[in-house]
Parts: sequence; structure tokens; C-alpha cells
Amino acid sequence: MINNVVLVGRLTKDPDLRYTSSGSAVATFTLAVNRNFTNASGNHEADFINCVIWRKPAETLANYSRKGTLLGVVGRIQTRSYDNPQGQRVYVTEVVVENFQLLESRSQNEQRGAEGASRGFSQTQQQNTPESFQQAHGAQGTLPGTEVPEFAGNDTDSSDESDDLPF
Repeated sequence: MINNVVLVGRLTKDPDLRYTSSGSAVATFTLAVNRNFTNASGNHEADFINCVIWRKPAETLANYSRKGTLLGVVGRIQTRSYDNPQGQRVYVTEVVVENFQLLESRSQNEQRGAEGASRGFSQTQQQNTPESFQQAHGAQGTLPGTEVPEFAGNDTDSSDESDDLPF
């Protein structure tokens, strides 16, 4: 059976780091993940995914991320249940994170937070747009790591008609 989850989203609040009675670190957090399509009014809706991470990675996540941090996670779906104080059974579905990656530098995260505050936006209201990318990276027109190879646009014939091919 396959139970694998890959998510990219922003933290809705600072991770909540706690320790079990045996001393294991556990952090819980919620990721806001935009859907790939727009609703009737042209806006991207978001899903809010509850996540949990254990041990040393939990401490690392809590130390290096905060509300609004862009985060990539890999993990698995887990369901559990418990009885609340009113005696009702509560079912919980969450992602147990096995690995994570911070997807922007701390300075980018702080700059985005400062820009949002100066414009009156909360961090969760901000969108990544082509305009914001150009402002952050200049208007060179290409994404980092997508340089055009030297031979692109070359009009020379690239077919090899020699008979030294191994097949």
C-alpha cells in the first residue's frame, strides 16, 4: 500500500512545540495550501492541513520557522481518535511529517512579512505573483536555474548523418 503525501504551503501560525512525558519533542502546525484552480470570483481557495512532526526535526522546525514560512513537507496521512472531556469520540486526520524543507531564506520571509505589514496585508493574504517575483529578482525574464543553452536559437543543422552510430 502507498501512503505518501507531499505538500507545499505556508504556516498559518508558529509551530507549537511540546514534549511528551518520555521527553520526545513533538510539534504541531497547520499548512495553508492553495488549490490549483480558482473559484467563481477568480480567487484561489486554500486547504488548511493539520500536520505533526516528531523528535529532532520537530525542534528544528520550531526553531527555524514561524507564521508565514513557505514550507515543503513529505509524510503520510494518519487517522486517530480519542474521547474528549464530554465523552464524545473525536476523529482526527493529520499528516505525519517525515521530512521538511524551508523553501525560502529567512531574509525573504522577513522581507515578505515587512512588505505585507506596510501594505496592510496579513501574511496569509499575500499571493506570489509574477509581478512580485520580478520585483524580488529583477526583470531579467527567466527563473533562476533556467538559463537558455548556448545552442538555443542556432540555425545550424543539428542532424548527424555520419555512419558511425552504434545502431
